[in-house]
Amino acid sequence: MKIAVLGAGAFGTALGKVLTENGHEVDYYDPKLSNKTLAEVLAPAEIMILAIPSEFLGEFLPLLPKDKPLIVATKGILGGEALADFDDWMVLSGPGFADDIKAKKPTKLTATDARIVELFETDYLHFDSTDDKRGVLLCGALKNVYAILAGNLDLKPGTLEHERFLDEAAAEMAKILAANGAKPETVKLVCGIGDLRLTCYYPSRNYEFGQTLRVNPEAVPEKTVEGLSALKKIKRGAILLPKSTPLLEELTKRSQAWL
Repeated sequence: MKIAVLGAGAFGTALGKVLTENGHEVDYYDPKLSNKTLAEVLAPAEIMILAIPSEFLGEFLPLLPKDKPLIVATKGILGGEALADFDDWMVLSGPGFADDIKAKKPTKLTATDARIVELFETDYLHFDSTDDKRGVLLCGALKNVYAILAGNLDLKPGTLEHERFLDEAAAEMAKILAANGAKPETVKLVCGIGDLRLTCYYPSRNYEFGQTLRVNPEAVPEKTVEGLSALKKIKRGAILLPKSTPLLEELTKRSQAWL
């Protein structure tokens, strides 16, 4: 199958490597790296994989054909509204660092469509499944936000405080999913608690940036920190919040100095 990977960063190229090894023909588009135009990459593609930072989606999504299947591997999308114009879209998410996938370390992700499993499954890459596309998107965005708070609180894995934080964050995420028409049980999949656990510690960029903000509240990230973008959207009312979200409220209070 001919596949266009849109975004040639670490995660996009990791996914492309899996696809190539599974016998598919992969072409990449990245405005900074590609020697082809977007139209040239998309024309022969039978399926598209979206792997660009979420902050660029507003200008990028309108450029894509709406009648080709789209696999969304970008994290930081708070709902499916931006994807409503696409005839056929699905979500791939979960606790997979790009370097681990490239190194073929055992990894489990969440897929919202059987076609994703058919394309990507290997002896080291496996999946759990759900049809809750909105819930998987929300989990992929929210876990980054909570990771900033975990870093800002300087929580360390193996401690009672860190485990308590993960439990509270997962419960809070489930309430947010329910308030936004998603399935709260999606948090129990690897796209939820699995990715939350992975992201709430170094080398997560979001966790690391939260730690940086402890020392310098005016710090500006040198690389994309998806949790910042998601938090800004949440503060602008992009999603509905239940009445009691103490962790999110704590992060909102702390972020006044640096957002």
